[in-house]
Amino acid sequence: MKVEKIPVGILGTNCYLAINEETKEIVIIDPGGASKRLEGHIEAEGYKPQAILLTHGHFDHIMGIDALLGKWEMPVYVHEDDADVMNDARLNLSASYTPGYTFSGAECLKDGQELHFAGYDFKAIHTPGHTRGGVCYYVEDEGVLFSGDTLFQNSVGRTDFVGSSMLDLVASIRERLFVLPDETYVCPGHSGETTIGHEKAHNPFV
Repeated sequence: MKVEKIPVGILGTNCYLAINEETKEIVIIDPGGASKRLEGHIEAEGYKPQAILLTHGHFDHIMGIDALLGKWEMPVYVHEDDADVMNDARLNLSASYTPGYTFSGAECLKDGQELHFAGYDFKAIHTPGHTRGGVCYYVEDEGVLFSGDTLFQNSVGRTDFVGSSMLDLVASIRERLFVLPDETYVCPGHSGETTIGHEKAHNPFV
C-alpha cells in the first residue's frame, strides 16, 4: 500500500489516499474540503476511487464528499454513533465556520467491521472521545492506522465539543490503539505521521 497525504479544507485536514499501485484503485480517508488539487491529482494519476472512509463526522473531515461523488460513484462510511453528527450542521461544527454542511448518504459502521476495498482490509476500531462515533481504520497487513482526530503526533484530539470526553478518548487510545504493534504507522487527521511505539513512549496526554 502506498499512502499519500493531501491537506484539504479551511483547517488543512489531512486527507489520505490509500493506493494499490498495481490496480490504481484507491480508498479516500477524510476528504475535509472540496479540493481541485485532490481531484486533479486523482485524475492525473488515473486513480480509481473505491470508497470514502470517515474517521468521524466533523465538518473538516467531510466537506469534500459531494465534490468527489460528483465525479466518482462510491460508498461513504461513518460509524453509526456519528450519523447524527453528519446530519446536523451544529453538531458537525460547520455552522460555526461555514454556511453549514450536512451529508445523509453515509453507510453506518459498527466496531470491528472490516471493509475490503482496493485489495486491502480496513478494520474499523471504535475510539470514542473526540466524538461519540470516532473510529480509526487499521490495515493490519500493511501495518498502517488512519487515526483521524483520536491520536496525533505527541497529542490527542480536542474534547471540548458536544459529545466529547477526555476520559473516553484516553481509554480508547490506551485500550484500543496502544495494543497494536509498536511499529504501526499512524496517519492522523492533523499534524505529522507517527508510530504507536513513539506515542506510547512520548505522548504526554496518555
